[in-house]
Amino acid sequence: MSGRACSHEPGPFVPRFGWLVSIGDNIGLDEETVLRATWIVLLIAGCCLLVGLCSRVSAIVAWFIQLCAVSSSGLLSYGMDNFTIIGLFYLMLAPLPDRYSLDCYIWKSPIKDRHLHGFFRRVLQLHLCIIYFFAGLTKCLGSGWWNGDNLWLALTRPPFNVLPVELVMSWQRILPFAGIAVCLLEVGYPFLIWSKRTRFVWLMAVIGMHIGIAVTMGMYLFGLIMITLNIAVFGPGTLFPDRAKTEVSAGELEQVEA
Repeated sequence: MSGRACSHEPGPFVPRFGWLVSIGDNIGLDEETVLRATWIVLLIAGCCLLVGLCSRVSAIVAWFIQLCAVSSSGLLSYGMDNFTIIGLFYLMLAPLPDRYSLDCYIWKSPIKDRHLHGFFRRVLQLHLCIIYFFAGLTKCLGSGWWNGDNLWLALTRPPFNVLPVELVMSWQRILPFAGIAVCLLEVGYPFLIWSKRTRFVWLMAVIGMHIGIAVTMGMYLFGLIMITLNIAVFGPGTLFPDRAKTEVSAGELEQVEA
């Protein structure tokens, strides 16, 4: 689940910053101005998504600019960017606005297709299960995660070597157990995250794994996006039982009114 730079070139139809720079050049704007304006628009779109203002437009704009950023530079194309695109893609298609968003209070936007929330959440759940399973299976096929070598390399290789080497060396005996735990968490994810008996424990364990990755390797944004995705799809009914009941009640009420 760690980030890795992409070596392939994007296709001709994949959006990139070059498109925006060309448009800006046609209207008399230089490259620096276009890129600065693009990042400002991305920041505004992200803030709007946080509070639920102009939700649909903000999701589309954020997804498009993020895709442009990832396809324009291989240095940006690692795990966090790809998973951010996945999350924004589902958010862009999901029923909006949310009943707690500002759109509902300011614009009095009607909440449509409430029943589709469950559909998009289930699709994203399956997507995460596939990602975790094959990521864990790939780790299990090699010996590096069983003897701790891969964890040693991950914690000591620049730019992820945020911990002192002496501290990592003192963990040599527990690195194999930590590597095996990561393999078991990821391979067991699609099997144990669905059961109500094991969902809470597995969800908290996965969140703890990503917190550990963020703290020990400095991959804070990667850990944040993975925790956000997990809470978004498996949090309702597990961490937020009242929220899930509220959504079900709202959906039933809309069906009765229809």
